[in-house]
Amino acid sequence: MAAVKKPDEIAVLRRAAKAAVTVFRRVLPYIRVGTAESEIANRMEKFALKIPGCSGPAFPTIIASGPNGAKPHAEITDRVFEKGDFVTVDFGLFLNGYASDMTRTFSLGEPSETQRKIYESVRRSLSAGLAAAKAGMACAALDAVCRGLIEKDGYGEYFIHTTGHGIGTEVHENPRIGKNSDEILEAGMVVTIEPGIYIEGLGGVRFEETVVILENGCEIITRGITKEFILDD
Repeated sequence: MAAVKKPDEIAVLRRAAKAAVTVFRRVLPYIRVGTAESEIANRMEKFALKIPGCSGPAFPTIIASGPNGAKPHAEITDRVFEKGDFVTVDFGLFLNGYASDMTRTFSLGEPSETQRKIYESVRRSLSAGLAAAKAGMACAALDAVCRGLIEKDGYGEYFIHTTGHGIGTEVHENPRIGKNSDEILEAGMVVTIEPGIYIEGLGGVRFEETVVILENGCEIITRGITKEFILDD
């Protein structure tokens, strides 16, 4: 019952997502060569606390640069960003008791051919998942849509987590969107879709949107941060 959100809950979740987008926008100018992971995390959390109704991060902020990006749940370090790094930023906050969650990966300067291939694979996987998600769809089937594209591109072994999860008063709720899930998406559920590729020594790419499940599709509520991923170095 808790997995299907009431209209007033969805309204708060939309505001929480919008607040996270605002924080992302504010921190983007600081994601540059020479900046440390810890500095970006600290800035995001300070920006968040200035938003009325925000009580802090919804989970430990992830800023994963270079080889650290190969860890889906990387811990913050003092590593300084270098030219050519991928930088993955996974952030969410609590607003009036409800969580937000979104992820983007950026390239500091022109990416290599391999980096571009990985980026495009994850981007297409996310796009396919967003296009497929709707009420009545099995969570395992949605996972298969996203995972299947990455597998087709030859990176299946590097997609090492589930495709998404429900979100509400906790950042991880039912339903679980994974290949072993037996749950069905219902209208009013609010879930993440977050495919990723993680390669040791190279780094990783993850893109994550939070969506409201509708009868005939889904509504993205984390819009506003580009997935054009090259930043000036």
